[in-house]
Amino acid sequence: MNLEAHDNHSFITDLKSLIKSGVLLANVLPVFSGFWLAIYFTNATFTDHIGLFLLTMIGSTLVMAGALVINNWYDVDIDTVMDRTKKRPTVTGHFSLRAVLTIGIVCTFLGFSLLAFTTWEASIYAFVGWFTYVILYTIWSKRRYTINTVIGSISGAVSPLIGWAAITPANHEVPIVLFLILFIFQMPHTYAIAIRKHDEYKAAGVAMLPVVRGIKVTKIHFLVYIACLIPLPFFIHELGAIFVTITTLLHLGWLFLSISGFKAKDDLNWARLNFLYSVNYIFIVFLLVIVVTVPDYFGWW
Repeated sequence: MNLEAHDNHSFITDLKSLIKSGVLLANVLPVFSGFWLAIYFTNATFTDHIGLFLLTMIGSTLVMAGALVINNWYDVDIDTVMDRTKKRPTVTGHFSLRAVLTIGIVCTFLGFSLLAFTTWEASIYAFVGWFTYVILYTIWSKRRYTINTVIGSISGAVSPLIGWAAITPANHEVPIVLFLILFIFQMPHTYAIAIRKHDEYKAAGVAMLPVVRGIKVTKIHFLVYIACLIPLPFFIHELGAIFVTITTLLHLGWLFLSISGFKAKDDLNWARLNFLYSVNYIFIVFLLVIVVTVPDYFGWW
């Protein structure tokens, strides 16, 4: 086996783990969706804003990566206990904690430096996301209060606002509703993870709702949040009947899956199904807002 190739593969794997590549991608896509929709609704030309697009996407990606890396740095003691995080480079020692903190700070600084060339509003939304995730969620609430999920969801929900505000002020129902969809979605999504990893979170002393209040109470919260998603697409009917119909069907399907949890014999399998549903749901929704507007933008119908 080529030792150099193995080392390169190991380094890339560690780096992807450090920046939580899956989580990062899930946050970057709504930035693009927000930017595209702002172009669409203001009748702007995408090609005239390529430079702004690159600044927005690269800058926001670096800010988010910085926040995720700092989260890894701070949570190393928790990650050492939990099986799902024991392979992170901060635990294995492949990256020193000093190096990890440096990477997090540098990514954050570079990201905000690029966003400074977009708009002040986009930069503010990015800062709200970073501050909420790093300070209010990671450092302050995660280990102490079950409300940590609510706080963390705010940081993940600002991404479409960043993209939209790079083009025009985000005082429009579309970016606001997309913010609400992302915010609410993260609650059952995170609860599904917390139920699946209940024993690990308990051992690590993380104040997740299933650990503190129990799985039955969590299922009630789960159901309420998904029910709150149902009316949201109707507030952005400007995106068309296809968008409203598909998202409503997705919400009703998730609601049915949520209700089935009260009779589920295997809570871990139920939580796994909800986790998979939630991951697919959010990618479909934020790809859909692009798909349904592209034909009209290019005059295909």
